[in-house]
Amino acid sequence: MKKIILSVTFTFSILTAFAQVNGNHSPMEDMVNAIKNDRVADMVKYFDVFVPITINNAQQIYSHNQAQIVLQDFFDKNNSKDFLVMDNGSPDNNSKFLIGTFTEPNGTKYTVYILMKTKNGDYMLQEIRLNKE
Repeated sequence: MKKIILSVTFTFSILTAFAQVNGNHSPMEDMVNAIKNDRVADMVKYFDVFVPITINNAQQIYSHNQAQIVLQDFFDKNNSKDFLVMDNGSPDNNSKFLIGTFTEPNGTKYTVYILMKTKNGDYMLQEIRLNKE
């Protein structure tokens, strides 16, 4: 029994190390890196058919392609200097959330809220809010 437990533990350790070396990130890590680097193209793979986007408390629901254009426009106008994650978690097995602060070079700050849920086994962006503080 000890050999089986050791084998399973060893295999799990190797797989975890392999995933880290190959740069596999969680969907939420990908979203954070995309915001930090103004790379909407890296977010698109997590867009669902429709994406609710709130910018300065004005919410709209956009198609996949429209959401990409809207977020690209936002990040073109509001370059990232820093993005600090304030809170994150998983309220259940099917969803993850993140709350952070996005800071522009001029000091303007936005509170960012991201909600992702699983759909057919993959995490999809269910909502993103970008509200000026």
